[in-house]
Amino acid sequence: MSVVKQLLDRLDVNPNKPDNEGKTPLLYAAVSGDVSVVKQLLDREDVNPDQSDCSGSTPLIEAPHGAHESVVKQLLDRGDVNPNKPDSGGGTPLSFAAIQGHELVVKQLLDHPDVNPNEPDQFGNLPLDYAFTQDHEAVVNLLQAYESPIPVPFAVDQLWASLPSSTP
Repeated sequence: MSVVKQLLDRLDVNPNKPDNEGKTPLLYAAVSGDVSVVKQLLDREDVNPDQSDCSGSTPLIEAPHGAHESVVKQLLDRGDVNPNKPDSGGGTPLSFAAIQGHELVVKQLLDHPDVNPNEPDQFGNLPLDYAFTQDHEAVVNLLQAYESPIPVPFAVDQLWASLPSSTP
């Protein structure tokens, strides 16, 4: 039996208890991509999968940083995770996945019916803007192809075409 399981089986252990930075065991497990620990924590009904740390980060915001597709799937499958919940800067899980160029995580998030790819952060930037400025063409294409009732503010395909080619 794992140490995590032994602790979670105890009634006097609070799985939502944060450290001095507001980080919970679930957030740490999501950051590290530890699928087994994430599963054990999410199996407990009293675990809050949307609990933010001091900077507003949640497990679903942190998992895309490491391209932890399995963790993202587990969190989204839980059903009580807000896939659009921003951090203190307004960045969403989709924004961070787009910035990092994690194509599979972006696709997972876009496949969730509640994800809004046209939610700007505090600077007015969209996930599409970040993918474009980071030169993540595959992510840009995914975000452009997404049929959203909210209009995309500019035609990125025209911007790609206007850029000079990197090949001589």
